[in-house]
Amino acid sequence: MSQYFSIINVRTLYTMIISVLVPIICYEYDIVYDIDLTLISIAIIFPLVFAIRGAFRRREKALEHLSKIRSSLMSIKFGFITNGKLTKEEVETGNMLLINILNELTYHLQGENETRSKLDKSIQDLIDFTNSNPETISRNVKGKVVGYLQKVQEGIENCLAIHIHRTPISLKAYCKIFIYIFPVIYTPSIINKIGVENPQWLTYFVIILSEFILISLYNIQDDMEYPFDKQGLDDIKLDEFLIKSQKNK
Repeated sequence: MSQYFSIINVRTLYTMIISVLVPIICYEYDIVYDIDLTLISIAIIFPLVFAIRGAFRRREKALEHLSKIRSSLMSIKFGFITNGKLTKEEVETGNMLLINILNELTYHLQGENETRSKLDKSIQDLIDFTNSNPETISRNVKGKVVGYLQKVQEGIENCLAIHIHRTPISLKAYCKIFIYIFPVIYTPSIINKIGVENPQWLTYFVIILSEFILISLYNIQDDMEYPFDKQGLDDIKLDEFLIKSQKNK
């Protein structure tokens, strides 16, 4: 049941308070007028939909890059396993280095590591491992490892870019401001359409419902544009991309 309340936060409280106060003021001072509500859709709906679509694309791109990272590391793992010259201990060491790369990437994306130094070191450790075994890891195998690591590095850089750079801040600020002032513009027009002689609760219901929908969409977009923090319902399950140790199987 808690999943249905995940989009409710302090912004929702602010908008609900505004949605109650504005009709009270409008009824008290007889503020009523009629405007074309197309203005509202242009000012709020279009930018909000654009921001949501942008956040969704970021999430899909992140999934694509994480899948490529894991598939490349799994290819390296299979290369170690099928290499008959490597001992069981060396295969396990290589597997642990691959696990460490994904672990460090996950920690960094979730904000547990402020710098990427540990992530870079985990990749360097894998390179050092392949270079330290010239008798058991041939030049051909090293070439394949380097090729897969190039794909891994490219995927990591793309994930970090998504992690650092968000959807346009100015667009989000614009949407938030207009959502907050939406009842001020919308309420007198709704009173005019419903009619002053009709029950006031109809006006409150329409304003509160409309404002709740808008701020909920904004909150969904805000959660979706950062898909790594495990706070939104649509966040990426990073644990699903980890490589398991042979000992845990």
